[in-house]
Amino acid sequence: MHYSVMRDIAIENLKIKDDGVYVDATLGYAGHSSEILKRIKNGMLFAFDADSEAISYSHHKLLSIGSNFKIIHSNFINMEECLNNENVELVDGFLFDLGLSSPEIDDATRGFSFMNDAELDMRMDRSSKIDAKHIVNDYSEQELTEIFFKYAEEPRSKSIASSIVSYRKNKEIRTTIELVEIIKSSVGANYFFKKHPEREIFQAIRIEVNNELKAIEVALPLAIKKLKKGGRICVITFHSLEDRIVKNIFKSFSETNEIFKGLPESDIPEEYKPLIKLINKKPILPSEIEISENSRSKSAKLRVIERL
Repeated sequence: MHYSVMRDIAIENLKIKDDGVYVDATLGYAGHSSEILKRIKNGMLFAFDADSEAISYSHHKLLSIGSNFKIIHSNFINMEECLNNENVELVDGFLFDLGLSSPEIDDATRGFSFMNDAELDMRMDRSSKIDAKHIVNDYSEQELTEIFFKYAEEPRSKSIASSIVSYRKNKEIRTTIELVEIIKSSVGANYFFKKHPEREIFQAIRIEVNNELKAIEVALPLAIKKLKKGGRICVITFHSLEDRIVKNIFKSFSETNEIFKGLPESDIPEEYKPLIKLINKKPILPSEIEISENSRSKSAKLRVIERL
């Protein structure tokens, strides 16, 4: 079963207009897109995803609601170019749901889960040449240490990277459980069962495989600039690295340029005024009911801005 995390509250905060143009930057299995499409009988929806399996499923699902949509098979890092190709100048609302879809996690063959034995893969776009196996077997010890520190914030990153490099000298690391056992042996059973570092290490490798944080850094400022006055952006994050990036981007676009702070509004040139306002200064969290129904929503945070 696929649950779209914080679906209702995100849709409510988009303030959807019947004739608006909307972008779902992370289509997944169309949970959010379906709700947008239901509300724009005279509008248009553009939805992005790199996962061809998700696209195939979602295309049929959306067709049962309406035909005023287009799915673009691409990571949202390419959103500006793709929207320009569709002659979309301005957009009424963007939705970014940065979590993995439940079917991607639950499909053992995708290699996202540290709980199921599978080939190391973790690609959202299966046509991509870089997969988890390549990173684990070909990255240097220093490169592995850096991504584990940066994307997993794991104190024992160096030890884990060293164990991976030592192990692969004798045998290629091919499966998820193989990698879990290497992580476990490198940190010891006590630390492993107390801290479960495999969760964050798998997250770090997934982020590296799919270039996830870079995509946010590129796409979110472009979305802000492509937003109509009064239009909104809703972003759902699932871990602190994502949320920090989103928070800082929104903060930078919601403040007057440092040079002009303290001056009367009328004296500040237009290009140095804030482009957006924060709808919620603190992130909106999922309800207790949603968490009880879907434990994967527990870490979710929703941030919303409006274009000035």
